[in-house]
Amino acid sequence: MAITRRDLLLTGTAAAALPAIGSVAGIPVIGTAAAQSAGEAASSALPWRHALSLFGKVKYPADFKRFDYVNPEAPKGGVARQIAVGTFDNFNIVVSGVKGQVAGAVAFIYESLLTPALDEVSTEYGALAEAVSHPDDFSFVTYRLRSQAKWHDGKPVTADDVIFSLDSFKKHHPMYSAYYSHVVKAEKVGEREVKFVFDAPGNRELPQIVGQLTVLPKHWWEGTDAQGRKRDVSATTLEVPLGCGPYRVKEFVAGRSIALERVKDYWGRDLPANVGRNNFDELRYEYFRDATVAIEAFKADQVDWRTENSAKNWATAYDFPAVSEKRVILEEFANRSSGVMQAFVPNLRRAKFSDPRVRRALNYAFDFEEMNKQIFYGQYKRINSYFDGIDELMATGLPQGKELEILETVRAEVPPEVFTTAYTNPVGGSPEAVRDNLREALRLFKEAGYEVRDRKLIDVKTGTQFSLELLNSDPSFERITLFYKPSLERLGIAVSVRTVDPTQYENRTRDWDFDVVTNSWGESQSPGNEQREFWSSKTAGIAGSRNIAGIKNPAIDKLIERVIYARDRDDLVAATKALDRVLLWNHYVVPQWTYTKVRTARWDRFGRPSELPRYGQSGFPFIWWYDADKAARIAKKS
Repeated sequence: MAITRRDLLLTGTAAAALPAIGSVAGIPVIGTAAAQSAGEAASSALPWRHALSLFGKVKYPADFKRFDYVNPEAPKGGVARQIAVGTFDNFNIVVSGVKGQVAGAVAFIYESLLTPALDEVSTEYGALAEAVSHPDDFSFVTYRLRSQAKWHDGKPVTADDVIFSLDSFKKHHPMYSAYYSHVVKAEKVGEREVKFVFDAPGNRELPQIVGQLTVLPKHWWEGTDAQGRKRDVSATTLEVPLGCGPYRVKEFVAGRSIALERVKDYWGRDLPANVGRNNFDELRYEYFRDATVAIEAFKADQVDWRTENSAKNWATAYDFPAVSEKRVILEEFANRSSGVMQAFVPNLRRAKFSDPRVRRALNYAFDFEEMNKQIFYGQYKRINSYFDGIDELMATGLPQGKELEILETVRAEVPPEVFTTAYTNPVGGSPEAVRDNLREALRLFKEAGYEVRDRKLIDVKTGTQFSLELLNSDPSFERITLFYKPSLERLGIAVSVRTVDPTQYENRTRDWDFDVVTNSWGESQSPGNEQREFWSSKTAGIAGSRNIAGIKNPAIDKLIERVIYARDRDDLVAATKALDRVLLWNHYVVPQWTYTKVRTARWDRFGRPSELPRYGQSGFPFIWWYDADKAARIAKKS
């Protein structure tokens, strides 16, 4: 699925342009002036919709009052103090991931045209837009803005703001430039209407993708700051930006903290999609570069909520009096909304990783089972799919039915094992299994042109030792890479482990200056255009793209198009499985581990709806609220 405002904290997803004439995945492409004119003439007769869903009907009717999972009587007030990791030196989301370190919380001062429902798959309802229309072939989409939508300075949100925002992201952010590349024209077609024309029909995600565009205030960005200097949307800035969302920036200390305050006269507070949401008067984010310091801050009640990503910490770091006294609540929330591939990622742009046998050998050297036992307290399971966690989309067994039909179209371009062998990772966990795996790794290296000489793995052609650097940005991850290191060294590889600060890490990965890093790719229930950003040949050379591995494979490019141009859910599932299977059998990464729940710790001063949304995980802080009675009880006990 597409980028949302929440994803601005991360590098997003992108899409590559398609030909203007011809066909894609068997769907004819509108490429002539006559066809475009016919489409424009038909647009005025199209029905307006209050919501969009990729497949199937939407749950809530046009006159719905609120989402089922919120508490419409939730009180407003209080503060929610949360932890952020790293640092920040920028509030300009247009250049997020390209220049500087953006403060992720700033995304919540803005609105987009649509907003997601957390109890439906790939379904969104009007936010800035009150209505949307598109033809059955998805060749264009028109959004109609709400008349009451206002910026925090009282000026209306306009069609010109929407067009300015699209142009800014496309011009100044390489990733978004690719992501929105299918939008060949955005034009004002009414006082509050914007029409986006696409370069081809059949891409059913595009209407929702442009609906997720974060809208910026054109008049503010084209104005001057307090010192009279003209603002520059292509540059980083720590000037507090103008928004139109439920929160505005209250105060900040660069790199250390940022506080958002609820906008009391927020224009959208009574929208059905906002009832029961945005209940805290203040959202505060404290930045930490070290996980240990962050945990100690939480124990000292300097922050209210912590999401724990470390199995070791979850098992050992929360044994303190406030937990036993029930002042601090430990709770896990099911993650049903997404899947993930997290992995050690070799840089394919470097010749030493170009042979798939070398990459497969690196997998045989990774003893996940022993690591899980010694370091993770047995909490994790090994990732076996690029869509791990979404069972319907994972390639399992041998290809059959529609998936097999799709794979037949690229048979000559994919490893033969795709058709003959179910993919599995090597299994360790015992001395015997480890020895067998290392023997297999050496066999693969030998086939790839290496041999062991004086306990060093040597490239026969050049006489140089195979070496690699495992690069980290988080000091707590060193124990992972240091665990992996001895197994690699037993093969004769020269291994170094290096940890750098977040800024240096971002610069090095952006410039492809690395051997092996850890990366993760989140996957939605409905994969689509973002797959180009993750794995396509076109994005392999785009600085800041999510194709950090540097994958360039024509077969994968073709399968990505099958995913994007799926005609129905069955077709999407089959195409996704085919893509998954081919990615796995090319051994681009060494899969790591996953956990199907979100671990959280909180000071018990909050309330929440009786039933959380199926795809919302915890839903904190946006559908929770401050409970003054609980807070008072905690204060008495402390």
